Amino acid sequence: MLRDKKGARLAVSVASVLLLVAGVGLLALPVASNLWRDNRQDSLRQEFASPEHRQAYESRQIGTGESLTRIRIPAIGVDTIVVEGVTTSALRAGSGHYPETALPCETGNVAIAGHRTTYGKPFADLDKLGVGDTIELITPVGGCVYRLAEKPFVVAPTDVGVLDPTPNRTVTLTTCHPKGSDRQRLIVKAVWESDQVAT
Repeated sequence: MLRDKKGARLAVSVASVLLLVAGVGLLALPVASNLWRDNRQDSLRQEFASPEHRQAYESRQIGTGESLTRIRIPAIGVDTIVVEGVTTSALRAGSGHYPETALPCETGNVAIAGHRTTYGKPFADLDKLGVGDTIELITPVGGCVYRLAEKPFVVAPTDVGVLDPTPNRTVTLTTCHPKGSDRQRLIVKAVWESDQVAT
């Protein structure tokens, strides 16, 4: 019997404590990452509004991890600053611009990656978007509106063709799928509609 075996009871107790600590850690990670991201977003918004940053944007001198554009997706309540770069540290801001793709509102394919379950999870509800929903990109020098012409779709993580250049103005959003897994990628594509955007 277990009560007669001190070593077995100790092992069960230690295992229980370790499982409890692991459970608390799993619950605390999203909360901690969201708090970190909120603080980061505050400083990015200040940076984004500065005259120095506008100059850097105009001269295309935005470094990895610096604010590049503000993305708004009214249908799902997204309003966040996107940084330049998709490195692990850059994406702690919540979302980042693939540097090899077009700049916001310019000709070509603007591609942005975002978290779905941590770091503010700005792209948590991308799967709820539908044809006709809009994506607004605001830069230090202007803004534009893109509209979805197709529903979100899923691809393999190795399918990087969604990032390929386009001859017209498009935006591509990427995130992990399903939520909590990086097994696949959820893709949203939209086409340019206008250069007018409300601030």
